Amino acid sequence: MKTTVFIVSVLSILIALLLPCISAFAWHHPSSARSIDPIVSSDWLDSHSGEGIILDIRSAETYATGHIPGAINEPFAVPFSAWITMRDDLLLEVPDEADLFSAIGNLGITKDSWVVIVTEPNPDEPPYYGLANATRVALTLIYAGLINVAILDGGYPKWVVDGLPVTTDVLAATPVSYDGEVNQVMFVSIEHVKKRLWKSDIVDARDADVYFGVTIEPFADKAGHIPKATSLPAPWIWQLNPDGTYTYKDQETLNAMAYGVLRDTWSYGILFGQEIIVYCGVGGYASAWWFVLTQVLEYSNVKLYDGAAQEWVKYYDMVPYQWE
Repeated sequence: MKTTVFIVSVLSILIALLLPCISAFAWHHPSSARSIDPIVSSDWLDSHSGEGIILDIRSAETYATGHIPGAINEPFAVPFSAWITMRDDLLLEVPDEADLFSAIGNLGITKDSWVVIVTEPNPDEPPYYGLANATRVALTLIYAGLINVAILDGGYPKWVVDGLPVTTDVLAATPVSYDGEVNQVMFVSIEHVKKRLWKSDIVDARDADVYFGVTIEPFADKAGHIPKATSLPAPWIWQLNPDGTYTYKDQETLNAMAYGVLRDTWSYGILFGQEIIVYCGVGGYASAWWFVLTQVLEYSNVKLYDGAAQEWVKYYDMVPYQWE
């Protein structure tokens, strides 16, 4: 009898330990499910032209001046576009499911499509904003149920620098009926963040001067960061090359940066799905680290707090940097 009780107790403990891991992997497709890499080069895209969807998210005016042959255009625009909406005065929120599925279907995208997103920095704003637009669209497509979503490394400028062909011919997509399933657990609420401050790893993807309270952004009027958050600025993801293009740093460097902040998560989380919550100012920079952590580095349980700093400061205080 005692042996039976002991075995049941041990099994119960094992199940309790494994549940976070199971729940983490339940929503995140393993890398083996992909048929393309999450970041692809110009040469790769050129050699696979016509096999999937090339999605140019630059403005219609910029797209019209020149784009990759075969690319379709659906601009990323703030505050409203196919990719984002504004809800409860919060910027960069996920569109309603029906609207999102309609937009995806109108682009001829199916659940089996691979999609490569093309962007470029906007000269009128910090260069990393335009780069993060691509990860925000990628996150939204993955949320809608797609698996093979990638980003063109260096975007349209790198394609041009590499001497590959461009066109001004506008491609009209063939609409389809997109029937996906949204993945709600990718996102967490302000209540969830508040509850998990001492249990999850909270990552602030904003610039370091904003995290430390030196700079206050207009959409979050309190200096500092969410309590217990660590700083991992999204601009660190990219490098400026001599040719003027911005490309992703190599995987080893990205992993080292993430490991430096998430060292406890890396060891514990690989086995047990330790939760990581990423946030930023409004939801752009956070999507960049979400994409890198989940799609490139294969962290299993990364969530995005989409309300971001703009929502947090409405109800709670930020804290300046301190040895916590």
